[in-house]
Amino acid sequence: MTIQEAQDEIIADFEMFGDWMDKYEYIIQLGKELPLIEDQYKTEDNLIKGCQSKVWLHAEYRDGVLTFTADSDAAITKGLVSMVVRVLSGHTPAEIAGAEIYFIDAIGLRNHLSSTRSNGLLSMLKQIKLYALAYQAKSLQ
Repeated sequence: MTIQEAQDEIIADFEMFGDWMDKYEYIIQLGKELPLIEDQYKTEDNLIKGCQSKVWLHAEYRDGVLTFTADSDAAITKGLVSMVVRVLSGHTPAEIAGAEIYFIDAIGLRNHLSSTRSNGLLSMLKQIKLYALAYQAKSLQ
């Protein structure tokens, strides 16, 4: 599945819900389905800076693609990182680095998150893009 297809799928999922209470419940449910980061990767180095909650993100590069695992100590934040991982995990560094992330605005998420959660979500995306750029640079050497 492409990055665009994954984003379109999330947008379609959110269109099924009428109000934001249902959408928040769905976000929490997505967090429960997140492939969790192994405990050995729950380190200070893997903490996302800029998140109010603790969010750990681990990147693994294998066979030309980056795979991400994550966890958070807050239910909604865990759901947010789950969506980001769903969209960007399993793609090449070049695909991730060049991806336009539009699902956040398309589902109205930015307007319904507190500023601290919104900043945290942007920090997650920024960290994933940094991982992609770093692995992309390594592969060019």
